[in-house]
Amino acid sequence: MTNPVTHDRRHFEDLAVGEVITLGQTRVTKAMIIAFATEFDPFPFHLDEAAAKASLLGGLASSGWQTGALSLRMLVDAFLSKIASAGGLGFSDLKWKNPVMVDDTIGGTVTIVDLRRSAGHPQWGIVTLDFDVRNQKGAPVLTMRLANLVDTRNAGAPA
Repeated sequence: MTNPVTHDRRHFEDLAVGEVITLGQTRVTKAMIIAFATEFDPFPFHLDEAAAKASLLGGLASSGWQTGALSLRMLVDAFLSKIASAGGLGFSDLKWKNPVMVDDTIGGTVTIVDLRRSAGHPQWGIVTLDFDVRNQKGAPVLTMRLANLVDTRNAGAPA
């Protein structure tokens, strides 16, 4: 049965290993850093400029979780909202390579590194994505691997 919400989107069969998705860019402001940290990650180096300057980070820095959330938003805008995504399965190998500082702009790419049909649910395929997120200077800020379910067009087709 075709999902009426995703019928006009790319499906599992339309994806290819090696495909590179270019993420948009997001400028991370002081207000964004403080708002996120206040609610979700209230360490002094995310909230207080003097404490941040004296920390290992050397200045007010985004929470790594905020960097991850912004990266996922860019992925949704560039890719997941255009495919028949059925939801995430999780992530692994998350690395925060360099801090994201006030007024940094982050962006990057995501590469499809694996595609496989779900053994127990043939109506879904699993796409594995590798993130490479960098700041405006080209320095890496985040890498991770993400797995996502994607509707197939034909659950009865051979895997």
